[in-house]
Amino acid sequence: MNIIVCIKQVPETTEVRINPETNTLMREGVKSIINPFDMYAIEEAVRLKERFGGKVTVVTMGPPQADSALREAISMGADEGYLVCDRAFAGSDTWATSYTLAGAIKKLGTFDLIICGKQASDGDTAQVGPGISTHLNIPQVTYVKKVEEATDKSMRLERMLEEGYEIIETPLPALLTVVKEINEPRIPSLKGLMRAKSAKITMLTQKELELDPQQIGLCGSPTQVVKIFTPTPRVGGQVLKGEVADIAKQLVELIKDEVN
Repeated sequence: MNIIVCIKQVPETTEVRINPETNTLMREGVKSIINPFDMYAIEEAVRLKERFGGKVTVVTMGPPQADSALREAISMGADEGYLVCDRAFAGSDTWATSYTLAGAIKKLGTFDLIICGKQASDGDTAQVGPGISTHLNIPQVTYVKKVEEATDKSMRLERMLEEGYEIIETPLPALLTVVKEINEPRIPSLKGLMRAKSAKITMLTQKELELDPQQIGLCGSPTQVVKIFTPTPRVGGQVLKGEVADIAKQLVELIKDEVN
């Protein structure tokens, strides 16, 4: 089974700076980690490889230092890593990002399965995975919590819902986004760490991918952030105490006073 995992390197802290000109995150000088949900995607891909054989390829889009995320994935059991890196990709929104990653996947050739984390911790949109499947015109199953069965032509999956789950069978190739309930990511072995250290990371630029320049980076991003500001902190307020009935009465009186 030829599996591709799309991961993202995100800031380890919530204290990030915003570029005032582009309204995008300034990642320089901020320690980064693999997006936590993507760790589950890597682990599931490696488990499927261990069950059915094949290869796990990890792809990320980002600056040159994002190769450390690819090496970490290789230390967990992935076979190879590709870094989609070019200044032309800077400022991409979810649409432009999914278009670019889909172009990279096409460049890699045939595949059976693409796995992504359900969402990124710095954006929380959950749009890139489904966007990739749309650009590649393949089925998608989101919020996958368990792979029940798999063959070379189809997969049977449990998809998490707010209350319970549903069983979905999809033909392959397909794209999955996974939730943390699906597994527990492994700790890399010493052998894995050594292999990752010497692994070759292949860089893919705009020139190699030959993408439409009007659909990448800021130019290809229909979502534009026009203003960013810090909300004014709330002041005042009070905590109501007592039994539920007493609190309800107090709240009613407060609302009456506010209205009057």
